[in-house]
Amino acid sequence: MSKKYNVAVVGANGAVGEEILAILEEVNFPINKLVPLASSRSLGKSVEFRNKEIAIKELTDTVFEEEDIEIALFSAGGSVSAQFAQFAVKAGAVVIDNTSHFRMDEHTPLVVPEVNPEDIAKWKKTGIIANPNCSTIQMIQALKPLDDAYGITRVDVSTYQATSGAGKSAMEELVNQMKDFFSFKLSESVHKAFKHQIALNVIPQIDLFVDNGYTKEEMKMVNETAKIMHREIPLSATCVRVPTLRGHAETITLTFKKDVDADEAREILRKAPNIVILDTPSESIYPMPAISMEKNETFVGRIRNDNFSKNMLHMFIVADNLRVGAATNAVRIAQKWVEMDEEK
Repeated sequence: MSKKYNVAVVGANGAVGEEILAILEEVNFPINKLVPLASSRSLGKSVEFRNKEIAIKELTDTVFEEEDIEIALFSAGGSVSAQFAQFAVKAGAVVIDNTSHFRMDEHTPLVVPEVNPEDIAKWKKTGIIANPNCSTIQMIQALKPLDDAYGITRVDVSTYQATSGAGKSAMEELVNQMKDFFSFKLSESVHKAFKHQIALNVIPQIDLFVDNGYTKEEMKMVNETAKIMHREIPLSATCVRVPTLRGHAETITLTFKKDVDADEAREILRKAPNIVILDTPSESIYPMPAISMEKNETFVGRIRNDNFSKNMLHMFIVADNLRVGAATNAVRIAQKWVEMDEEK
């Protein structure tokens, strides 16, 4: 009989935490006991899991030991992970962290299971496995099989990122601004989640700018890609916030060592794990955020050769940022970790 685990979800009632719970249930994860954790502000609240209401417990220094937690999925923000992940590790749990806090730590594996599952084995050094940035995960799922086939020499990507990437309050801000628009008072709308109006607008800034003129979000894609792929890949990103609720989209241009055929590349991607090809432009079939919502796959389309360079390929990819870009990847890491644990 397969082992069952005591699992904690930190930030269980947040946008990503809710998706983690849904996916754990969908995949029938081997759970002995589920412990939803959040700050003291959430005491008295509960989450639904496998047709039961489970009370949220307060996240404390001692709760992981008290509850005998073996797997801890963190999705409550970098400062929370920085403070509490150490206590989960000390209690003997493996931490799978959704925040940026541990991603670039040299001793912490950064994992996309379809790309570098072997890195999960390095978890014991810190007790932590880091989940990459949402925009990195979906991109690199499509990059890996093409890199294996043709050898990528450069990546240029522009993102169209949904408001949910900035949290529940950001989604609410978009909805409220649209309500204000239809009430003819958009100019009076409050801007808290974003520096500018997001309704009927796009904002070419996600996170803060750094000295080289790129934003932290853009540099995450550069640095995380290199760590996951185990080599430096020249990559330039422009990350843009758009007025959608859920589902990040990306336009990607890839340059290869050798000539590439779009039809052949399409078939390579069709066989890749957790990728769905939607690429019949004559029938207006291509990836869109609305298609990706609450799905665990990455959708790829508009695959085409460059008009001038035979070693360049263009494509458009979309994935649910709360799922593929966060919760789904975290649960897939947990599943791979369980496989390794059962093989011991």
